[in-house]
Amino acid sequence: MKLYFSFFIIMLFSLSAFSQIDNQKRSISIPAVESKKDSADTRKLLLSKPINSNNNSVNPLNAPKVSTNLNLPKKEFSMFPQEKFGNPGELYVKQVNKNIADLKLSPEEVEQRNGSQTDQFLGDFKSGAKFVNIVYRDHGFTDGDVIQVLVNDDIIHARVFLTGGYKGFKLDLQPGFNKIDFLALNQGSSGPNTAEFQVVDDAGNLVSHNQWNLATGVKATIVIVKE
Repeated sequence: MKLYFSFFIIMLFSLSAFSQIDNQKRSISIPAVESKKDSADTRKLLLSKPINSNNNSVNPLNAPKVSTNLNLPKKEFSMFPQEKFGNPGELYVKQVNKNIADLKLSPEEVEQRNGSQTDQFLGDFKSGAKFVNIVYRDHGFTDGDVIQVLVNDDIIHARVFLTGGYKGFKLDLQPGFNKIDFLALNQGSSGPNTAEFQVVDDAGNLVSHNQWNLATGVKATIVIVKE
């Protein structure tokens, strides 16, 4: 009986000691230490000193110096500096003025300026010659007039470039009608298609001499009748 009682006392003592040790571990607290000075710096921020712009060795942001002797271009660069584009309105006005000027001209004067819009018949001539020489040239400014020559509706020369000098061909006359057509293929650079022609027989006699003034696609015709 005493043995059990002693054992019970020892157990109580052990539990009491263990509880005190555990309570001491849990109740340990660290006392607060008062700071001598608040960590927040309440000093006002001082403005930095301006950078001395005179000290070129220290200041890395010096503004570049602008030379007053630079020759700046006065106009925008262009591959075609002399090129000028016309005003479409001016072109329209010029065309209107031209049309008004045409109204003041006679039909003959309008045809002379613009070229005949209808085929021209320049006459028929009688000849007893075996052949004739037909020559022609640009009687105005040589501007690239081109014609086609047909005899009795057959193409003899498909394209003839008119120059300031005479050029042409020899034509053997067939009995009856010999029709020669001069067809204007263009009006050159200044227009209209203008030319002077001559027809000379085998004896050197002038059979015909005349001029034409044609718009593109219009022809001038002469007829030589062999007797």
